[in-house]
Amino acid sequence: MKLTTALTAAVLVLPLAAPAAPKGAAKKAPPTEKQEKVDTYHGTEVKDPYQWLEASTDPKVQQWNDAQNAHTRAMLDKLPGREAIRQRVTELLSWKSPAYYGLKEAGGTLLTMKSQPPKQQAFLVVLSSVDDTSKERVLLDPSAVDPSGHTTIDWFVPTLDGKKVAVSLSKKGTESGDVTVYDVATGKPVSTEVVPKVNGGTAGGSLAWNKDGTGFFYTRYPRGEERPPADRDFFQQVYFHKVGTPTEKDTYALGKDFPRIAMTDLETSEDGQYTSALVANGDGGEYMLYLHGPSGQWTQVSKFEDKVIGSHFGHDGALYLLSRKDAPRGRVLRLPLATPTLDKATVVVPEGEATILGVYPTKTRVYLVEQLGGPSQLRMVDLKGQALGLVPTLPVSSVGGLVSLDGDDVLFGNGSFVQPSAWYRYSAKDNKAAKTALARTSPLDMSDVEVVRAEATSKDGTKVPLTILKKKGTKLNGNNPALLTGYGGFNISISPGFSPLVGLWLEQGGVYAVANLRGGSEFGEKWHAEGSLTKKQNVFDDFYACAKLLVDQKYTQPKKLAIQGGSNGGLLMGAAVTQHPEMYGAVVARVGIYDMLRVELTPNGQFNITEYGTVKDPEQFKALHAYSPLHNVKDGTKYPSVLFTSGANDPRVDPFHSRKMVARMQEATTSKNPILLRANAETGHGAGTPLNARIEEEVDVYSFVFNSLGMKYQPPAKKLSAPAPQ
Repeated sequence: MKLTTALTAAVLVLPLAAPAAPKGAAKKAPPTEKQEKVDTYHGTEVKDPYQWLEASTDPKVQQWNDAQNAHTRAMLDKLPGREAIRQRVTELLSWKSPAYYGLKEAGGTLLTMKSQPPKQQAFLVVLSSVDDTSKERVLLDPSAVDPSGHTTIDWFVPTLDGKKVAVSLSKKGTESGDVTVYDVATGKPVSTEVVPKVNGGTAGGSLAWNKDGTGFFYTRYPRGEERPPADRDFFQQVYFHKVGTPTEKDTYALGKDFPRIAMTDLETSEDGQYTSALVANGDGGEYMLYLHGPSGQWTQVSKFEDKVIGSHFGHDGALYLLSRKDAPRGRVLRLPLATPTLDKATVVVPEGEATILGVYPTKTRVYLVEQLGGPSQLRMVDLKGQALGLVPTLPVSSVGGLVSLDGDDVLFGNGSFVQPSAWYRYSAKDNKAAKTALARTSPLDMSDVEVVRAEATSKDGTKVPLTILKKKGTKLNGNNPALLTGYGGFNISISPGFSPLVGLWLEQGGVYAVANLRGGSEFGEKWHAEGSLTKKQNVFDDFYACAKLLVDQKYTQPKKLAIQGGSNGGLLMGAAVTQHPEMYGAVVARVGIYDMLRVELTPNGQFNITEYGTVKDPEQFKALHAYSPLHNVKDGTKYPSVLFTSGANDPRVDPFHSRKMVARMQEATTSKNPILLRANAETGHGAGTPLNARIEEEVDVYSFVFNSLGMKYQPPAKKLSAPAPQ
């Protein structure tokens, strides 16, 4: 259950950008001391004068950080139109129509996460029906646990009978989640014990109940003095906890021989007889699979080289496997639980044109979530693999979150760039998908938005999908402000998703574009591999090709083109602005990685080695050094306006990356455009950020973007009426 490095839709889909300095504002950034420091890699000397900024707890670093934040506030708080932008951003992000996600069914009970402003965090509710939300009941509200709004629910897992639910709670964006078991009927804790740090920002966390709900397998990080401090975010193992007993008495189950950077996802079969453990080797996409059965023993089903990347229990005594062995876009295998060895597996669905992302067996059929270049579809086959057609879904949309109902009926989430996500019930008998009451309304009218699917040609000739959103009738004269985003890594795709802030951008006459770059999952493992390790430069070439298409086809021009990205997408922003500074008018880089030579010295950076590579390998060092944003900032360059954001509690990307990059760019640039750092002391990588903090960040981002591109905010002529309270 590790959150993707891309993080949340909030980071991936929300548009961002950067500012040209406002008139009359203090333009000079605080000075940064340089210290003589040289590291040598394979005979190559690399100067690192800002390495001292890595020490987050050093009072000198904190003083520097505070000075940068004060400089940023002096710039952003005086931007023209800021209060009007604040009003609109607040209005859009505080829209009271609720969003439901993470829906699960257990023993006839439906549980789901619900997000509804003005609540600062999402909360857990029990539903009596997906067609009537009037009788829903709040099971656990983090705001009641912590009125400050800084505690969040990481995930929840109900027992098979739906009577109890295990919930992971973490604070201030740390993702360090402790598990408490609650009674579903009363919402009260079942017992006093809390299982500590089942979830973490490095290896994530997971949990699977036994058949009768008396205990569960869970992911356990080292405790106390079991390991030295440097190892306590690693060596995740699987233990068993019996409800009502002290967690100190939990018993070891699996994982002593796992890699240091193992990440495990656990699942229980429908009848509770089996538990699976899918173990990842860091973030690079390698997995091995273990199975626990009635014998009480764990059996290894697959190794990393077998390329089984996913599994799901069927209703027919089988485990359905998603394999990429000799099938880069995936194929589905059926493995009888009675003989769980790969040589007994049979091919149910061979590799096809689409990339298979998920496999969901029901009573007599298998549902497949498939992707082609970004958008996804829901395809069906019977248990022998015979085609049964596609489930009706929105055009250019995303599908996910399948929940099995009676027989072959399912619930699934579906949303697009122009329609908020909703839950649909698909009737296998009628071949119809009906929208349920779990559907969010839009706070603005997107009916006049056109979704254009285009292809850019990268440096090596590869065709790169690009989705462009614009108002109908937008003139392609090169004068439109445009906002381009991308990610390109970790087998993650930016799929179509609704963002009210994209709506804000469009209602101001902007063009919004999403690039589906190599490194993602858009076209299977080959597409991913061509954007990872020593081939990472392909990602940046792909992004530049997409930016160039927007300019060449006169959607915009460089000085009116803003780009944004977060996490691995923040790295993309760093590479984009250092490789082609002339191409962009503004850059917003959120929680990004910029020093590729020292990222692996951080805990989560070691999990990233299987995706990025390591400086210990000569060829990988050469590739990392060639594109590392920090090491490619050039003195005397006229850089565009750049806004860097970071969270002090970020467990995935150390804030030192942003500090070092800001210091180096401020030193090097010869333009009057600001290089700003927005460092938040109360947040992390994005997960668990309270609503008010999100609003504050987006107000800063959009004020920055509008000013950078010379845009004047215009209040929208047409507003929708507020939704009825729920």
